[in-house]
Amino acid sequence: MFRFFPVLVALASVDAADYTGSGKAAPTTCGGLKQVYRDHQCCGMPGKEIGFQIVPDPKKNLALSANPCAGKKPKDNTGFDNIECIVDSVIKATEQSGGDVTAGYKGSMNVGTRKPITQPYWKAGLCPVNVHWHLGAEHRSQGQYDENGKGPKLAGTPANTGGRRLEDVEEDGRRLAAGERYGYACHHYDATQPKFTTPYKWKHCVGMHVGETYEVHWPHSAIGACHTPHQFQTPFYDGVFCGWTDAVAKAVTDDPQNLINAVGVQAQVFTIVNDESYYFPDLLRGAIVDGSHWNDVAAYTGSTTGTTRNNKICSKYSPITWQVDRKCHLISASTFDKMCADMKQQADDMSGDLYAHGAREVTDDQLTANNQQDGPSR
Repeated sequence: MFRFFPVLVALASVDAADYTGSGKAAPTTCGGLKQVYRDHQCCGMPGKEIGFQIVPDPKKNLALSANPCAGKKPKDNTGFDNIECIVDSVIKATEQSGGDVTAGYKGSMNVGTRKPITQPYWKAGLCPVNVHWHLGAEHRSQGQYDENGKGPKLAGTPANTGGRRLEDVEEDGRRLAAGERYGYACHHYDATQPKFTTPYKWKHCVGMHVGETYEVHWPHSAIGACHTPHQFQTPFYDGVFCGWTDAVAKAVTDDPQNLINAVGVQAQVFTIVNDESYYFPDLLRGAIVDGSHWNDVAAYTGSTTGTTRNNKICSKYSPITWQVDRKCHLISASTFDKMCADMKQQADDMSGDLYAHGAREVTDDQLTANNQQDGPSR
């Protein structure tokens, strides 16, 4: 029988409000450890078992070689800049994401013989090179995450009522989640159940909220620094393009299917609850593939997402494979916080992905590939 425990890594003494306000997670303090001791009523009970593990987080570490992926994101004006999707009534973009992944849906963009990877990425030679998430779902799955979803509106108003931003906030050259567009919400939220409304004391993730919906993305690449200390990268483009060469560029130019076969994204949508019955110990390395998770998956070809793109401005990072879980799942807040703690332990600085990014609006039919099919269930 497996027993999963939240891991107490770099536990801080401040509460969730401090994290949301500052945009940065605080370091471990003796006061933080003392508070955990008090919260779990350990005084006079040295043998009492608590739901945490304490792991090392020293300020020194093994000296590693230089990051081979640093700066590999394509520079501006090198062929990857966003473009107008449609010019003079002519579609100029290739297929875009995120689309509608409802079973049976097909977009109207004819992409010819291009087809997504439908087997597990690891079987196709790809590895995860990053994890990040978006506020609300960038995809749509009818009855799961769509215009009828709901949430506590702590992070904004879901797209079912227009995707209103709470406010626009600039910090360190990026928008914080509080100012980002909210995508679709799931249907799980129930204000009468404490697991959806009880605040969680976030220690590692930034600006997150119990009850809200988030779509998690795991970009995968066949030319990433797979199985090395430099596998996970922020921004994710550095990981995806780590092994990019002129020969790779030529192969992609000659046949876009080569890019589809080399780059893919896993996507899984969650509503966060404050309930340890939904704890999973390793969300860093890919979607949960077990039981009802990853049991109904859509696969199609598309593009990168994010709020710099919409149905007028399109991504040039296309075509790539997408595999998307059509179901929305409950997940504990501690699962996300453990993932953020793991991200902070990577060789590359992943602090730029410890918060929710804004959600791109769901792509129009004419910008969505007509090749959606069922992806891998296991």
